[in-house]
Amino acid sequence: MTVCATDDKPHEPRRRVRRRALLASVAGCAVLGAVPVLLLWGHRAPPDPAPGARALAAVTGGVPAALPDLEALVEERERRVRGRPGDAEAWAVLGAARVEQGLRLADPAYWPRAEKALRTSLKVRAKGNAPALRGMAALANARRDFAGARKWGEAARRLEPERWTTYPPLIEASAGLGDDEETGKLLEKLTDLRSGPAVMARAAAVYRDRGWREDAAAKLADAASAAGEPAERAAYLERAGQLAWERGDRQDALRYFREAVRIDPDQWAAQAGQGRALAALGRTTEALSAYRAALARQPRPEYALELGELYESLGLERAAEVQYGVVRERVRLAAAHGGDEGLVLGRFEADHGNAAGAVRRLRGLWERQPSTAVADALGWALHRAGEHEEALPFAVRATEGTEGGGVRSALYVFHRGMIERSLERYGAARRHLQEALRINPWFSPVRVPQTKAALARLGEPSLRAGPGLS
Repeated sequence: MTVCATDDKPHEPRRRVRRRALLASVAGCAVLGAVPVLLLWGHRAPPDPAPGARALAAVTGGVPAALPDLEALVEERERRVRGRPGDAEAWAVLGAARVEQGLRLADPAYWPRAEKALRTSLKVRAKGNAPALRGMAALANARRDFAGARKWGEAARRLEPERWTTYPPLIEASAGLGDDEETGKLLEKLTDLRSGPAVMARAAAVYRDRGWREDAAAKLADAASAAGEPAERAAYLERAGQLAWERGDRQDALRYFREAVRIDPDQWAAQAGQGRALAALGRTTEALSAYRAALARQPRPEYALELGELYESLGLERAAEVQYGVVRERVRLAAAHGGDEGLVLGRFEADHGNAAGAVRRLRGLWERQPSTAVADALGWALHRAGEHEEALPFAVRATEGTEGGGVRSALYVFHRGMIERSLERYGAARRHLQEALRINPWFSPVRVPQTKAALARLGEPSLRAGPGLS
């Protein structure tokens, strides 16, 4: 034993040196940020937030939320208000979440329940309740009551002029009312207050309406890269797909839409977008399946109209009529719950129903919402009803940036070209019909053949005719 003890003593200094070296190495790694070493020693990453917490952050932060998370948040807030009916904040969150659910599901039955929750919040806390006022503004926008949204949004702004979430509902309302100057001012204020992905996406929508497509695409790319949750990123990718589609980039649009659905399987707007792009690529069977899937979960009337026109282009008149019936039913359902789908119904009636009735409907809508989209729809309805002279100023309003119609839409330009052709303004008609095909050669399975046929009848310009008649 003594021998062993004597033999060990000479090695102890070397062992102490090795231990000191090891500790120094570990300390050096820590200084250099060697996080994996620390994790191995028992430090764990924070757990992911619960679904309700994720949805709460999204709803109160003005960004898209995943449907399952929204459902969890609604259930949590319903339990809370049952136990604490005087909790104004819980009522406001519940109302805002139901608005978002209604939008994601295209189900206007959510609007009355959302309104009840928001008005209860305002009843419980009548003064200083900016969250409920913002929720009422979002609800009015969802119902396409843009004047009401502006009223509620301005009330929220008076209370919290420096809170950035006050401004997106106001921007949407001003755009819906065709107030481009006010929209620009509101966006400027918003970007002064905030610079995150939700603000980038809102700016992209304004840029798109002004015809600044490259700027809009860049903003959406930045927003998608910076998005925090999959549902948020998928929403921005879907909007990027819309932009790509509008400029005729079928493959890019399809790629954006597919990525959005891959990230968030409940991104049904992107599913409908796939139908649009696939039809343009000639992959008709896949396009029909995509549209049907979107309509099964998010039955928006515009998707039914697009699917009906695709059937019509294929000569499937009976199937088209079924979808046109869906358009009428969804519009009626929205009206029963306080929503206004007058724009899509006016467009539908102008092409597939009663053009004179579409004119009456759209005149009333123009009085309330003099936007670019309504100007285009009213001009086209007037043309379809035989009022070509009256139609032209509305078509000009929808397509000229100097008149407020900055958005570059193949459909709008097609409408203008056809109106000019009816007025025997053949040179202008030819230019605008050609421009429609340059913007997007696949913009509609029904209108593109009509555009090409009209151009064929117009023929080449005459060298003798003046610039307006050639």
